[in-house]
Amino acid sequence: MYKNYIKRILDIIICILGLPIFVLLLIIFGLLIKLEDHGPIFYKAERIGKDGKLFKMYKFRSMKLNAPALLNPDGSTYNSKDDPRVTKIGKFIRETSIDETPQIINVLKGDMSIIGPRASLASALSTYKNDEIDKMKVRPGITGYTQAYYRNKLSNREKRLKDAWYANNVSVWLDMKIFFKTIVTVFKREGIYNNTQVYKQELK
Repeated sequence: MYKNYIKRILDIIICILGLPIFVLLLIIFGLLIKLEDHGPIFYKAERIGKDGKLFKMYKFRSMKLNAPALLNPDGSTYNSKDDPRVTKIGKFIRETSIDETPQIINVLKGDMSIIGPRASLASALSTYKNDEIDKMKVRPGITGYTQAYYRNKLSNREKRLKDAWYANNVSVWLDMKIFFKTIVTVFKREGIYNNTQVYKQELK
């Protein structure tokens, strides 16, 4: 009952209540993003959703215009504290997870949930193994089990396995624990970066 119906109803209610806060963040950080490099406020990227369906996920843009996409050897997104692709305001909104707040739009559209597995890159769809595929049983989330407890500390393989476990064990109590743990993790700014050095090849 909770997984199939109540969870979705709660998502809609919470997002509607959170709309005024999102609008305020949009005004503040939208203006700051525009002032820094005059580029678009939002970053839209194709992601894998429930049942493997693709959708456009929204974020506040944190990278410079036309920044190259970099991946780690395991297919995870490269990120570093000193990543030269990231703007000044982008670094702040990443570390505080403010860049994720536009995904409230995706939740209202039905693409995502407030809590669920991390949405993978569309290009990763063909790389999933049999024991990872259950991750797609549920909608991806703005936050989730791996983001709350590990953030970027795990390999791509480990994240997928834990997300698959979550999808098979969704409950109101687990979601509550993830929600409150997310607040602590964001406040402490734990596990933000999975790379300790700048990608040298891009600096040549």
